[in-house]
Amino acid sequence: MPTVKALGGRGMTRRGLVGAALAAGVGVPIGIAGVAGRATAATADSGPVRLTLPRPTGPYRVGTVPLHLVDRSRPEPLAGPGRHRELMVSVWYPARNVQRYPLAPWMTAGSMRMLLDSAGFDPDAVLAPLTAGHEGAPVLRHPGRRLPVVLYSHGAGSHRSDTTIVVQELASHGYVVVTVDHTYDGFGEFPDGRVTVQEDDFDATPWTYTRDVRFVLDQIADLAAGGNPDVDHAPLPAGLGAALDLNRTGMFGWSKGGTATALTMGTDRRIRAGLSIDGPMQSQPLPTTDLYRPFMLMTAELTRAAEPAVAEFFTHLRGWRLDIQAAEALHSSYGDNQWLIPQLARVVGMSDEELASRIGNLDPARAVRIGQAYPLAFFDLHLRHRGGHLLSGPSRAFPEVRFIP
Repeated sequence: MPTVKALGGRGMTRRGLVGAALAAGVGVPIGIAGVAGRATAATADSGPVRLTLPRPTGPYRVGTVPLHLVDRSRPEPLAGPGRHRELMVSVWYPARNVQRYPLAPWMTAGSMRMLLDSAGFDPDAVLAPLTAGHEGAPVLRHPGRRLPVVLYSHGAGSHRSDTTIVVQELASHGYVVVTVDHTYDGFGEFPDGRVTVQEDDFDATPWTYTRDVRFVLDQIADLAAGGNPDVDHAPLPAGLGAALDLNRTGMFGWSKGGTATALTMGTDRRIRAGLSIDGPMQSQPLPTTDLYRPFMLMTAELTRAAEPAVAEFFTHLRGWRLDIQAAEALHSSYGDNQWLIPQLARVVGMSDEELASRIGNLDPARAVRIGQAYPLAFFDLHLRHRGGHLLSGPSRAFPEVRFIP
């Protein structure tokens, strides 16, 4: 599987993009106690290993539901004559009475098999991990209180599950998080069983992502108004629409999704706060709108020193801004892959050298804690106005994290 980066432009083969998506989440680290169980190699008797994810730290149980959306204002030639842009999204939220609702898988079985097979692995080698999200569970409501909403945009050639550790962490602390599959620039599966992958003929730019997100914002507004935007009229969890506070909406994204976060904020004032996880800020045109709303960079390899576009974007942040970087972090270290790839390595017999080339030297358990703590602190500060010291300067709890002036 080639080592590739999910950046803002095209410039990668389909196989390379498949490798990037796989690198964005399949496995659990070996020898990390107290966060998740160890993975063991599959045998003929035991069957494929089911991968695992760390649990979120918040006080609330988590629910999730997929939505199938169609943007009838955007024709989609790749889907066939007369077809329009289709998106799959997942909504994550604090839940109640979860006992009779099953846990949702990290990816659907069809998209997981396609992901593994396209990357050159046995499609039956492993099973997707189960998330903390209970499918269709009712929403946990508090009288007179609505929940802030955060949207998530994935990296190029990836999928909406690639940062589930962060997503379910936010939901466990009282956020509604909406994750978006950018169809034809990654892996997804529709309710009728169609599995989509990255297509060379698709105009997969960060601006395309932004158009997707702005459409999803419209559909979430319909949901909050009491509608059901799912085109198949699938049942919604009890209390979901009434729980949404669209006056407190944020967005974050990884890689190309980070660039899309900047572009969306520059074109849609509904996004009150934005977070880019190692976004390259490369697009045509570039994200050069001055932003007076809060924005944070969690950089790894695509730093302001290394990427002129990131440095230029930072000069357009006129309000609250912050740039942090974890020592030894690679491009995808803040997402699921840092936790998951070591499990795949054990199952398929990956060498220590190859594993290190994929995840670097940032300890997976520390990467998980950084990925849980800093996005939560950012959205707590700017969507809930809850103070805290984590974003005010270097923390003894996170000595790896450097504040870049």
